[in-house]
Order: sequence, then C-alpha cells, then structure tokens
Amino acid sequence: MANDEKTEKKRVKLPDVWREASGLVWTHRTRLAFGLALMVVNRLAGLVLPGSSKWLIDEVIGNNRPELLMTLAIWAGVATLVMASSSFTLSQVLGVAAQRAITEMRKTVQQHVTRLPVGFFDSTKTGILIARVMSDADGIRNLVGTGLVQLTGGMVTASIAMLVLFVLNWRLTLVTLVVLLAFAAAMAYAFNHLRPVFRERSKINAEVTGRLTETISGVRIVKAFTAERRENFVFAKGAHKLFRNVAKAITGVSVITAFTTLIVGAIGVVMILMGGRSILSGAMTVGDFVMYLMFTAMMVSPLVQMASIGTQVSEAFAGLDRIREIRAMPTEDEQDSSRRPLPEIRGDVEFEDVWFEYTEGVPVLKGVSFEVPSGSTTALVGSSGSGKSTITNLVMAFNRPKSGRVLVDGHALSAVRLRDYRSQLGVVMQENFLFDGTVAENIKYGQPHATAAQIREVSQIAHCHEFIMEFKDGYDTIVGERGVKLSGGQRQRVSIARAILADPRILILDEATSSLDSESEALIQDGLQALLRGRTTFVIAHRLSTIQNADQILVVEDGQIFERGTHEELLVVDGRYRELYDRQYKIERDRFINPGEDFTPEPEASTPAPAPSSSRNL
Repeated sequence: MANDEKTEKKRVKLPDVWREASGLVWTHRTRLAFGLALMVVNRLAGLVLPGSSKWLIDEVIGNNRPELLMTLAIWAGVATLVMASSSFTLSQVLGVAAQRAITEMRKTVQQHVTRLPVGFFDSTKTGILIARVMSDADGIRNLVGTGLVQLTGGMVTASIAMLVLFVLNWRLTLVTLVVLLAFAAAMAYAFNHLRPVFRERSKINAEVTGRLTETISGVRIVKAFTAERRENFVFAKGAHKLFRNVAKAITGVSVITAFTTLIVGAIGVVMILMGGRSILSGAMTVGDFVMYLMFTAMMVSPLVQMASIGTQVSEAFAGLDRIREIRAMPTEDEQDSSRRPLPEIRGDVEFEDVWFEYTEGVPVLKGVSFEVPSGSTTALVGSSGSGKSTITNLVMAFNRPKSGRVLVDGHALSAVRLRDYRSQLGVVMQENFLFDGTVAENIKYGQPHATAAQIREVSQIAHCHEFIMEFKDGYDTIVGERGVKLSGGQRQRVSIARAILADPRILILDEATSSLDSESEALIQDGLQALLRGRTTFVIAHRLSTIQNADQILVVEDGQIFERGTHEELLVVDGRYRELYDRQYKIERDRFINPGEDFTPEPEASTPAPAPSSSRNL
C-alpha cells in the first residue's frame, strides 16, 4: 500500500507539465514569435511552385501562352530565394534561442540541486542527477527551438493547403479528410503510449550512467578485488535494459511510419479513382488535378512531419516531468527564508537529548547530551558505527535530529539560516576530497579571493609548501579528479591548508591525520595546533595519541556518550577509553619491536570501574 501511495505521489499530471512548458515558451516568446513569422513567410513562399503548376499546364501549354513563362519563372525564383533565406534565418534565430534556453535551464536545475538537503544526495544516484541537469534540459530544444515552430508552421501549411483543396474539389477533399482523421487518431494513440517509453528511457539511461560513473571513479577498488567481470555484467545488464527500451520505441516509431505509408497510399488510390473521373467528366482540368496533387502533398507532408516533431515534443515533455519533480523539492534556501539570520558566532555548541535515525525505527543516536565551550577541542572516539560521524554531521547541519536540539551560542540550528551558519564552519574530511584543478585553487576553495601570499602562508603551516614546490608547476599543478595525482598524505595536508585559510569559528577534523605516517604527522602537529587555536573543534580520531591534549574526550558507543573527560581522567577511570588506549598502545609497541609481523590481538576483557558522574554518562 505504501509503495502504491509513493508511486501515485510521484506521478506527474500533464496539466502541471503543460504549465511548466507554457511558462518556458512565454519566457522566449519574442524569438518564438519572430520565428513563427518567418515560418509563415517560408510556408507561403512554398505555395508558389505548386500553385504555378496549374498556370503552366492549363495556360502556357494548354492555351499556348509562352509569354507567361518568364513571369512564372521569376515568381518561382523569388519564392525560392525567400524560402532559402527565411529557412536560414529561422534556424539561426531559433537555434540560438534553444541553446540559450537549454543553458538557462541547466543553470537553474544545477543551482536548485546544489541547494537541496544532504539527505537527498544520500538517497539519489549521481548519474540520475547528471541526467536531470544535462540530458533532460537538452530536450527542451523541441519546445523553444525549431520543433514547436515547425509544428505550428505545419499546421498553417496544412490549413492553407486544405482550403485550396476544398476550392479545387470539395468532394475529393472530404474523402481525403476522412482518411487523414483516421491518421490523426492513430497518431494521438501512438504518442500517448510512446511518452511513457521515452520517460522510462531517460530513467534507465540515468541508472546506467550512474553505475558507470561509480565504476570509473572506483576503478582502483574494482581492480583490487578483480571485479572487472562483475562490473561488466552489471553494465551489460543495464545496457540491455536500455536497448529493450530503445527497441520498443523504435518499434512504435516504425509502426507510425508504416501507418503513414498506408495513409499516403490510401490517398493515392482515392486520387486515382475520384480525380480521374473528375477529369473525364470535365469537373477538373489537367492543371487542376496536378495542382491538387501538389497541394495534397503539401497537406500530408506537414502532417507526417508533425508526427515526427510530436514524438520529439513528447520526449521534451517527459524531460520536463523529471525536471519539475526535482524543482518541486524544497531547497535549503527556501527553508532558510523563514529562519532568522545568524551573526558571527563565538562557537559554544550544545546537544540537548538528541535522538537521530537514518532508517525508521533504528536509532543511531540515543539521547545524546553534552556541551562544548567556545574555543575548546572535543575529541570523539569509539567503535566504528558508534555514531561519531553522525554527531559531526549534526554539528554541520547536514542532518536534523529526530528529537532534541543542537544549539550554537544558544541558538537552535533548526531556527537559524544554514548559509549564515555554514559560512563559519571549516572541515577536514576523512575522504580528503579535492577538485580537478590546481593546488592553489583547491587551497583557496573556501576563500576564493585569497592572495598568493596567504595561500603560501597556510601551506607552510600545513607543511605542504615543501612538496608543492617540488612540482614543476608549483601551486599551478593540476591535482586531477579527486586529487588522484597526489598521495593520500599530500591530499590531507592540502585539505588542512584549505581549512586554515577558511578561518572558521567551528572546525570539524574527521580523521585529519589518518593518511599520514608518524613522521608526517609529527611535522603537521604544529599546523594543527595553529588551526585549533581559538576555535571550537571536533576531532574524530582512531589514533588516540593525537587527541591527548583535547579539552574533553567523548567515548561514543551504541549511539550514547559512554564516558567523558580528559585523557588523564579517562585513564584513571579504567573504563572503555583505557581499554581502547591499552589495546592501541600494545599494537604500536608490538609493531615497533617486530615490524615485519602482522599483529591482530584479541580484544582484552576489562571491567570498567565505577566512575564519578562527572566522568561517565550513566
């Protein structure tokens, strides 16, 4: 039942999409109106050649009037020039309009996507979002480009041709219209069934693209686990699913084409029977009949073209469906509009009975409460999956508590503008994400207007200036996608330099030294101390030796604060922290004594001694 409700909720109604499309057309109404005028001129000029056929056959040939030849030739030549020039101008005017509309749509969708909450990205594949921004936006060319104007122009041409045909032979035209109405009904039925196919194609394409993106981005993992064949199978499965969709669409279009051929043939049979009898009875001249044939072609040809354009417009509507779904999602900016601004903060952070869960009914944090004074350093330690990263995600307002409050300087984060708050945050993530640009561009990412001297200063503090200057291009060295051209330790030091330059009030260090060896870590401790000074800092660390100077250490286990205190206080308590510390010390000692051996010690059983309430959260 829930799935049915979800499907119903996601179903987009055609009137909603039409409002989106009409708004898009209205925005580009000036160019479209000019294009439509050019199209009308082009189609009117196209009537000259078929119209002159009657004069050529009945007057020049039938009545022997050669003096009309030059006049007909001049009219035909002028009409051809008008058609050629208007066609060229039309493609230029509407082509530029379409590309501008596509660019603006892509910019709008990209801006909207980047302002969506973090939780949306956790549940949506990258390939799907890329398809929304690039592929779906590209489809609107058929609405604001030549497609819609050609559709309108085809209707104009068909209407004029039909009027001429009624004048020439109304009985024959009525029979022809009956056949064409059957054609129109078949087209409407076909488009109604093809539209979901085109919509599904974009979805499948996004899924295949997303998986391919993951495979290429994680190629080192793929190769390390010799999973090439498995990835090949997954991609082949998606590619074949896409193939079946395309084949279905091709079959539908082929049916339309075949039916169009039948319609043209049926009209030809009617022409032979009724047109031939009209000539024999004297109701039509040979010139009338030839002109009738040409204008019939002029009426049928736009209808066939309209069928093709209709498929493209249907595809564009399907793309607008998906874009509308994305744009209907509330952004963080829209949510911020009802919240109060946040001035410069001191950095006092407090958790009040915070509960949080990613999956309904499975709590990750269970009534977490603690205080972090401004300018102090709080370390989070504990087992993997205990909730440490979730705490920092809540501090960064990437997620919202299910219940309880996160406060900064006494302000609940749920009541202040995220942009104001996050502009005062700094972070060194465990992933050390770098963009495909220069070293300097990555360091000044949080401060785009930083000077070269400022970049050099923070690089020296983070101890990355030395290896940067060893590169041929120095700070202009391209780091590659995700910083792949740098080592893990180099990426980490660049990330630390980036955080120092951002000069945040609240700093998050998520395993900031995890990629550094002991020597590099010792070099960078000075930089970290300079970075931490005067800032409220949260440190997640598995290497306990790096957090011994923290103002408070929170031991997180099973979503709760199990112990809290300084390094010395927690060692005296002889509880979970002491157990973690002794185990890590033993491993490091054994590796130092026997560096060639691999130690995987069994966990040491320990019974935590009772602790005072100030040091343990009961």
